[in-house]
Amino acid sequence: MANPSSSVPATPVLKDELDIVIPTIRNLDFLEQWRPFFQPYHLIIIQDGDPTKTINVPEGFDYELYNRNDINRILGPKASCISFKDSACRCFGYMVSKKKYIYTIDDDCFVAKDPSGKEINALQQHIKNLLSPSSPYFFNTLYDPYREGTDFVRGYPFSLRGGAPTAVSHGLWLNIPDYDAPTQLVKPLERNTRYVDAVLTIPKGTLFPMCGMNLAFNRELIGPAMYFGLMGDGQPIGRYDDMWAGWCTKVICDHLGLGVKTGLPYIWHSKASNPFVNLRKEYKGIFWQEELIPFFQSVSLPKDCTSVQQCYIEISKQVKAKLGKVDDYFNKLADAMVTWIEAWDELNPSSSATVHNGAAK
Repeated sequence: MANPSSSVPATPVLKDELDIVIPTIRNLDFLEQWRPFFQPYHLIIIQDGDPTKTINVPEGFDYELYNRNDINRILGPKASCISFKDSACRCFGYMVSKKKYIYTIDDDCFVAKDPSGKEINALQQHIKNLLSPSSPYFFNTLYDPYREGTDFVRGYPFSLRGGAPTAVSHGLWLNIPDYDAPTQLVKPLERNTRYVDAVLTIPKGTLFPMCGMNLAFNRELIGPAMYFGLMGDGQPIGRYDDMWAGWCTKVICDHLGLGVKTGLPYIWHSKASNPFVNLRKEYKGIFWQEELIPFFQSVSLPKDCTSVQQCYIEISKQVKAKLGKVDDYFNKLADAMVTWIEAWDELNPSSSATVHNGAAK
């Protein structure tokens, strides 16, 4: 059990401005270890799979739970854009949240310890990352210059030291690494034991493989781009949901002048998924990503795309025009991207008119 006395502030930061989104098919006993850190916050639980199954949540947590029947009832025909039998369903929680910030975590992730043995309050570190600027336009060799105990190094342009608003905080994992199936098969016993005390801004123009198991973001800045695609039941691909969202999000952040950070905090990833099952889910994606990465590297958004929604619709058009030739799946995905934005705007009518303050880059 984590010791709250040394890691949790007396008044939790962003208590009324942040939701924790958890996709699951099982009882959420893992929350007991997170209780000192998560209990002050509101949880949105997305139950995947059989909606008649009862999911038990430990007492004392403030939460709302949605199953497939709820998703169908709330979204109607537009529910087709939400994946079934895949953790990609978590993005429904992003849509129904009314908070400024989101933290999402998988139910096989536990509290990690730093090298001194102190339990890591992952949520607190994510909040620090999100509330401080990013530096996407010029790399600082001392990593995050906004962290306590560091600064901009000699030669860093003063005109860029104000940084950019941080839209995404991407955390990492100790123990079971987030590997693809082929790497799992050749390194079945490999564990990540390296704790690197660093936070980096991912430079503008650089893509990255985003993992959704320990992720936080500013919903007001980038929420509509956090669509985890069509995965799982009835789809030819799985385990690319978070990466698809990450590629779309990074392109839009670059365009709108927003930052993405990666590094701290760490969580303890406790369970390796079956590599043979993963291979069945991933095998098309392993081939397709050789087309996907050049596509996202070449995406160009017009300057009149000044909101996340406008950017996302533009990307969907380019997906259909260029990736539809790779496989018909991408035509369906492009249509689902449009449906997602329509559903988002229906549930969040004020956000559809929101325009990012920064100029498109």
